[in-house]
Amino acid sequence: MKALSVSSLVTFVVGGSLLVAGCDDHRIPELTAYPTFSEASNPKTLAISPNGTTIYNGGFGSALAPDPKDPNAFYLMTDRGPNAAGQAANSIIFGKADFTPQIGRFRVVGNQLVLENTILLKNAAGQLLTGLPNPSGQGSTGETALDLNGQPIAPNADGLDSEGLVLASDGTFWVSDEYGPHIVHFDASGKTIERINPFGTGTGGRTLPKVLATRRPNRGMEGLTITPDGKTLVGLMQSPLYNPSSGAVSGSVVLRVVTFDIASGATKQYAYLMENASLTGCSEIAAITNTTFLTLERDGDYGGNPAKPAIFKRVFKIDLAGATDISDPSNGTNGKLFGGLTVEQLKDKAGLQNAGITPVTKTLVFDILTGFKPVYPHDKAEGIALIGNNILAISNDDDFGVVDNGQNGFTAKILPATGKVDVNRIYFVTLPTPLR
Repeated sequence: MKALSVSSLVTFVVGGSLLVAGCDDHRIPELTAYPTFSEASNPKTLAISPNGTTIYNGGFGSALAPDPKDPNAFYLMTDRGPNAAGQAANSIIFGKADFTPQIGRFRVVGNQLVLENTILLKNAAGQLLTGLPNPSGQGSTGETALDLNGQPIAPNADGLDSEGLVLASDGTFWVSDEYGPHIVHFDASGKTIERINPFGTGTGGRTLPKVLATRRPNRGMEGLTITPDGKTLVGLMQSPLYNPSSGAVSGSVVLRVVTFDIASGATKQYAYLMENASLTGCSEIAAITNTTFLTLERDGDYGGNPAKPAIFKRVFKIDLAGATDISDPSNGTNGKLFGGLTVEQLKDKAGLQNAGITPVTKTLVFDILTGFKPVYPHDKAEGIALIGNNILAISNDDDFGVVDNGQNGFTAKILPATGKVDVNRIYFVTLPTPLR
């Protein structure tokens, strides 16, 4: 019997999705049925806050990467760790000051998402990283870190607020973050191979465009993917850069897509138009082809919340082909100017058109809020991946099961739609039209 291709066997299954696993030359492929969602089972306790709130070792949904060799295995990544606002301006309480950003390998077992092992991220010397803010000039967000007792914690040049995740074909990982922004290459054990940023303070000597350093604090390179040919990293900034300042870009919906040629280090930039300026921004990007990608835009509200329901969480398809490269050959601090204005100051489609800039094209693929019944209960849809030709996987950031209590501490993160503490899930949906 001739082995059937993935595209010929991906079909719709009521209540979930069906995927064809990879197979050797003439073996009959294995079929994998996905549930509507799989939920993390029994997350460990990470810490107990002074007011008795349990902080869980969840937080794995900031990014999602399927294992191409195992259709039931997924890599999920944390961000910098549980945190809440301190009383002093720009102070941040870290729920576990020595928390190490990490990648978890999970297995889908029916409706359960089972953690199989954890990869702790390390610097080039093999020392564990932290999620603490960077020093001035090296990616600082202007935040002062505090421990649970309110004591200041020194900034850390290796600190990483990890948000975007790529699993390369050689088993290594690429991670982007919200601080610098930084892009860091890790080996399979989590040890840093190379660190790349706009400041030239990384390892290996390669840099990102200087303009990216004007990112809005904690709205850096939220999404990262790799083209199917394995040659190019593609990053997406979460929000419009504060370029040249916050006030100058008020109301702007112009984001930047950044490509990074892995072999040469050459970069390109493209304009992306967010749907409206009120959104939290873009949470993720995932490759379809070498020029087309999925993006995830969202608000910061909970689905099914009667007090303030979420109204916008959508997945789009974008295409870089035909878009204008807005890179600055001189690599200036504010990037290439158009009529004396930064790209962010152009603010919208009309502004880009008047400057002769063609943004990436963009079409709706899936509305998360209307696509799941009875309700999508989370606030933070943050990870997406395309499995096969038309299976979309979506992960949520559960914030380690806690949120800011508004009183200099933590409280349990209770989902209004379920009345339960938020935990990590992967949702699966079969798209009616194949994307590949």
